[in-house]
Amino acid sequence: MPVIASGQMQLPTPASFAQPNLSKLSVSKDEGSTVPGWKHENQGWLEPGSDPENNLGVPLLRHLISDQKQFWKTPISFRAKDLRWVAPFSGFTAALIAGDSWFSKQVPDEPSQLKRSLNISNYGAYSLIGLGGASFLFGHLQHNDHLQEAGLLSGEAAINSTAVAYLLKESTRRQRPIEGNGNGDFFRGGTSFPSEHSAIAWSVASVWAHEYPGILSQIAAYGLATAVTATRVTAKQHFPSDVLVGSALGWYFGRQVFRAHHDPELGGGAWGNFLEESADRPRSASYMASPYVPVDSWIYPAFERLAALGYVPTVFLSQRPWTRIECARILADLAGQLSEDTPVQLAEGYRQLAQEFALESARLNGAPNLGLELNSVYARVTNIAGRPLRDGYHFGQTTTNDFGRPYGRGTNLISGASASAAAGPFAFYVRGEYQQAPATPSAPQSVLQAIADADFTLPVSNATLQAKRFDLLEGSISLNLHDVQLSFGKQSQWMGSGESGPFLLSNNAEPILMFKIDTVSPITIPLFSRILGTAKSEFFLGHLSGHQFEYNSPHLIGPGDITPQPYMHGTKLSFKPTANFEFGMGFTAQFAGPGLPFTWTNFARTFYAHTTTGLNPAKRISEADFIYRVPHLRKWLTVYMDSLVVDEYSPIGSTRPSISPGIYIPQLPKLPQFEIRAEGIKESLATEFPPGFVYYGVDRFRSGYTNENLLMANWIGRAGHGGQGWLTYHFSLRNIIQLGYRHQEVSRDFIKGGRLIDYSAKADVMLSPNMHFAGYLQYEQWTFPVLSTTRQSNLLASIQMTFEPHWGLHK
Repeated sequence: MPVIASGQMQLPTPASFAQPNLSKLSVSKDEGSTVPGWKHENQGWLEPGSDPENNLGVPLLRHLISDQKQFWKTPISFRAKDLRWVAPFSGFTAALIAGDSWFSKQVPDEPSQLKRSLNISNYGAYSLIGLGGASFLFGHLQHNDHLQEAGLLSGEAAINSTAVAYLLKESTRRQRPIEGNGNGDFFRGGTSFPSEHSAIAWSVASVWAHEYPGILSQIAAYGLATAVTATRVTAKQHFPSDVLVGSALGWYFGRQVFRAHHDPELGGGAWGNFLEESADRPRSASYMASPYVPVDSWIYPAFERLAALGYVPTVFLSQRPWTRIECARILADLAGQLSEDTPVQLAEGYRQLAQEFALESARLNGAPNLGLELNSVYARVTNIAGRPLRDGYHFGQTTTNDFGRPYGRGTNLISGASASAAAGPFAFYVRGEYQQAPATPSAPQSVLQAIADADFTLPVSNATLQAKRFDLLEGSISLNLHDVQLSFGKQSQWMGSGESGPFLLSNNAEPILMFKIDTVSPITIPLFSRILGTAKSEFFLGHLSGHQFEYNSPHLIGPGDITPQPYMHGTKLSFKPTANFEFGMGFTAQFAGPGLPFTWTNFARTFYAHTTTGLNPAKRISEADFIYRVPHLRKWLTVYMDSLVVDEYSPIGSTRPSISPGIYIPQLPKLPQFEIRAEGIKESLATEFPPGFVYYGVDRFRSGYTNENLLMANWIGRAGHGGQGWLTYHFSLRNIIQLGYRHQEVSRDFIKGGRLIDYSAKADVMLSPNMHFAGYLQYEQWTFPVLSTTRQSNLLASIQMTFEPHWGLHK
C-alpha cells in the first residue's frame, strides 16, 4: 500500500483551508453614509436629502432615472454583513416558493369569497394611489409643500416599483393560482410574480409612514398595504411569495425615494438604518445555522468510505442530509485520525473535503457565520433509446433515486444551479433547474384496467405531456438553536442504511414540502447514553401531492387530485454504542385528507389508533436498521441491514418484515483502490397479506406511499425482491469509475409479475478544481407481461457537467 513518507507531505488542518481563493463582491464603506454600502453622489449614489427638487416634468424624470440606476446597481454594492438581512429574506422567499401551491390550495375558493377579496385588494390599491394623487393636488393648491412632496414621492415610488414588477413579470412568466395546474409554474406565460398591487401599496405606504411618522398614520398606511397584500392571496390572484417580493419591492422603493429626495426642512421622520450592526458577540457553533448538503452529493460516499476504514468513528450514516458545519465537525475528527502513514489517496481525499468545507471549518474556529455563495451550475443531457419503465409503484423504474425528475424515451435535458447562505442563526439553500423531457403516451386500456384492479380503484390515463418547466427542486430556510436546527421548505430525506435506497424515505420521489427538527450533531442523553452511546434524531411534518385516490368507506374518492392532499410525519432516532456499531429506528405516517381533517387530535391518533369515526387515521410504517464494522476485519468488512413493517411498532421480532441486508468492502486485500458493495432486497416476508400490500393504503391512501406518483422509498416497489451491487475503482475519494448491477423480480400474483435487469457503468471525475464531469451508461432488459408480451430493452446514456465556482460574499 502506498504511504506518505516522513517529510514528504504535511497533512493540513481544516482551519488551514479557511481562506480559499474565492471571488468576492465587496465595496469599501463610505464613512459619511448613514447606510452601509451607500456612496456619495460622485460614486453614483445620493446622500439623504441631497436632491429635494420635487416637481413634475424634468426633475421627476431625472429622479426616476436615478432611482432605477441605484436599484439595479445595488447588488454590486453588497458587503458580507448585508447578508444578515439578505440571507433570511432570500431563504424565506425560496421556502415560500416551494410551498406556494400548498398554501394556495388551503385558501377557500367560494366565488363570493374570491370576489370579496378581489374587490378589497383593488379598492385598497386604488385608495393608496388616490391618496398620493390627491395629496399632490391639494398640497399644490394650498401651497402645502409637505403634503405636495408626500404625494409626489409616493407616486414616484409607485412608478418605480411598478416598472420593476412588470419587468420581473415578463422575465419569470409565472402562472397565477387559477391558471394551469395551480402550481405556479414559471416560464409558462403567466403574470403572477411578483404582485404589482402589493408593490404599489407598499410604495405609497412606505413614503407616507416616513412623511407622517405618527403612530396612527403608520398603522393606517401599513395596515391598508397589508390588507391589499393578504387579499391578493385570498383572491387567488397571487401566491404568498409573489406578494412577499412585491411588498418588499414597494417598501424598498418607498424608503429609497424618501431617503434621496425628501426635504428634511419640511418635517417627516428620520431615515433611520435597519442595517446597523451591534458589536460582535462571542460566537458559538451551537447557534450557527448551516445549509444542508444535498443527499446526492459526493461527500456522503466519501465519508462512508472513510468511516468504514475507521477514520471518522463519530459519524451517523443512516440519517441524511447533514449540515455543512456538521461535515466540518466530522472533518475535524478525521484530521485527528490522520498520520504520516495515511495512504496517499486518502490524504488527497482529505484535502478535497477540507477545501470543500474550508469556510465552515473557519466558523467552527470562531469566524463569523456570514456568507452567500453560488455552489454549483450544472447541465445534464440524457438520452434513452428504447422503452423505459416509469411506474415503480406498479412495475419498475429505469431511473431511480433522482428526485423524481421527469424522463422519457428520447432526449432529456436538465440545467440548473444551487446557492446557499448563512447569517448567524439563519441559513438557506436553494436549487432550481429547468427540466425538459419527452411526452409519453398512455398505456392501453387493458394495462390501466389491470392497475385499477390491483389498487381497487378506477382506470386513469398515465400519459404525460412534454415537460418544459422550471422546478424549484429544493429550497429551505433554517434556524439553529443550540445544535437543534429547524427548517422549512422543499426538502429531501434519506432515512436508513444502504445505497440502493432506504425502506423509509429516499430521494426517489420529488422532495416534500416539510417542516423539520433535526439534532444536527450527535447528542448525549443522560443515563441512556451510558449504554446506548451518543444519539441523533430528526422529526418532520410534510405535505404530499399528486394523490389521485382515497378510500373513505364505503366511498372511493377520485380520480383526480384529491383535496386536501394527505400529510405525512416521520421520526428517526439512531444510536452509536461503539465506534463500530450504529443502529436506529424510524417511523412515518400518512394521515389527514378528505373526511379526516388535520387536527392535533388526529395527529396524535396516528401513533396508536387504527380507526376513528370509521376511518383509519393513518398509514404507518416502521423501520429498524444497523451498520456494523466487523471487529477483526474493521478495515475490510462492514455489514448492515434495513428492515420495515406496516402497522407494527418495530420490525424487530416481526414475522413479516421487509429486509435489505448488505455488505460493504471499502478496500480489497492487495487492491486498496477497489471497493465492493452488494445489497439484497425483499419487499415482505408476509404470507397472510396479498402481494403488494407494503407501500399500499388499503383503507385510505390508494395512491400509496408516493409523492407526485413516485415511490418515496426503495425502488423495489410492491411485491418485489432482488438486489443491487457495485464495483468501484477509486483514483481518489471523489474520482471514481464504477460498474453496477440491479435485479428486480415481481411476484406473479401482483399484476402478473415481471423482471428487470440493469447493467451500468459510471465515471465521476474532477477535470479541474472547479469542474466536475459525470458520465453514466445503463443497459436495461425488462419483462412485465401486462406491459408487453415480449422482452423489452433500453439503453440510457447521460453526461453531466458541473461547475462549482464557490463565488460569493464572505466575512
